[in-house]
Amino acid sequence: MTPDAVVFDIGNVLLEWQPERFYDRVIGPDRRARLFAEVDLVGMNEGVDRGAPFDASVEALAEAHPDWGPEVRMWRDRWFDIAHPTIDGSIRLLRALRARGVPVFALTNFGRETFDAAVARLDFMAEFDRAWVSGKMGVMKPDPAIYAALEAESGVAPGRLLFTDDKAENIAAAAARGWRTHLFDGWEGWARRLVDEGLLDLREAGL
Repeated sequence: MTPDAVVFDIGNVLLEWQPERFYDRVIGPDRRARLFAEVDLVGMNEGVDRGAPFDASVEALAEAHPDWGPEVRMWRDRWFDIAHPTIDGSIRLLRALRARGVPVFALTNFGRETFDAAVARLDFMAEFDRAWVSGKMGVMKPDPAIYAALEAESGVAPGRLLFTDDKAENIAAAAARGWRTHLFDGWEGWARRLVDEGLLDLREAGL
C-alpha cells in the first residue's frame, strides 16, 4: 500500500549539519577539538532545539567561557556557514513528491529562531505542507510525543507515513509507532526507496 505522506528530517537530509567541519576549516582541527572538549556547544544547541532562545543561549555560553568567546559566537554569527551546503538531491525529491501531489511534512529538531531564519533564506524550507519543529513544540525527537503530535495533527495513520532521518534512534522511535522508515545515508538511497514505495518513477527520482 502506497504511503499517504512523506516525512523529512532536515539536518543531514536536506541541509548538511556538520559544525565540527566548519570549525576545523576556520580554526583548525586541533583548536576545534579543544573547543568542543571544553565548551558544551552541542548541549547548548540541544537546548535551543528544545525551545531555548538562540541569541541568549549563545551569548550566555560565550560569557561563561571568555577564552573561547569569539569561537562560541561564531555559532550564532556564522550559523548559515555551519548549516551548509544544501543536499540538492534531497531537495529535488521533495519537489518531485509535491509535483505528484504527495503531502510532504518536516519533522525536525531545530531551534525556533534558526528555523524561521532558514525559511526566510532557503526557498525549499517553505515548501513543506506542514513542519513540526522541536523548538516551537518544546519536545525533541526521539521523544514519542513529537511523533504523536504529527500523527494527531496530520490525521495520517502511522502505517501510512514514510519517514527518513539520519539518526538511528529517531528512526527506531518512529518505527516503534508503526511508521515506515528509511535511515538516510544519501539522497540516492532515499530516491530508490521512494521508487520502491510507488511514490516516484525512476525519472522523477533522478535515478
